[in-house]
Amino acid sequence: MNDLSNWQSCPNPENVTLKGDHVTVETWDRAKHQSELWAALDIEDANKLMHYFPQATFDGEEDFGAWLEKSNSSGAFQTMVFRSHEAGKLVGMASYMAIDAKNGSIEVGAVAHGPQMSRSRMSTEAHYLMAKYVFEDLGYRRYEWKLNNENKPSHRAALRFGFAYEGLFRQHIVAKGRNRDTAWYSMIDGEWPLCKAAFEAWLSDQNFDAAGLQVKTLEEIRDAL
Repeated sequence: MNDLSNWQSCPNPENVTLKGDHVTVETWDRAKHQSELWAALDIEDANKLMHYFPQATFDGEEDFGAWLEKSNSSGAFQTMVFRSHEAGKLVGMASYMAIDAKNGSIEVGAVAHGPQMSRSRMSTEAHYLMAKYVFEDLGYRRYEWKLNNENKPSHRAALRFGFAYEGLFRQHIVAKGRNRDTAWYSMIDGEWPLCKAAFEAWLSDQNFDAAGLQVKTLEEIRDAL
């Protein structure tokens, strides 16, 4: 563990743009992003996509935008939206949450990937860029991923990205009139170099065949490294 005798607080996330090869991560701006983001998430059913979010279901775009704006203006969230380079449109979002700058801990949550992001390099690259910003630009020690324990896809995503399972908070909150047990995952700064190398190796063109299919999974690459 690093010597923390001279530890100082980390800065809060700022209004930034993070550019990758396939996706750009932009800081939420209601006037600029609300309609486009809602359209990306509501292609099939936005409320179904955000079923495991603890807040009530949305009546439509304005209700969604008001909730996201309130969450950001209160400091509870700093929402980042994902823009596809190929389509030029927004395709999803995630938020920095539970920001504890004093102790260098921050969460990524409120994750919603539109169907355009499903099983694509954009999804992995967006989370790589967000993690890289947290560890390398802001200097955080701990990056959290928390989820409703019933959300199996989110469990798989956390493990795939390299987060370590830490445990279960039983009867943690009441969400939408139901009990929620919350599973906790984290990635810490000492693990980031390995996770970063795996992300970059997986995202490289050499890891995809002529049909665009991955040669090795992210887990296989990380295990080999």
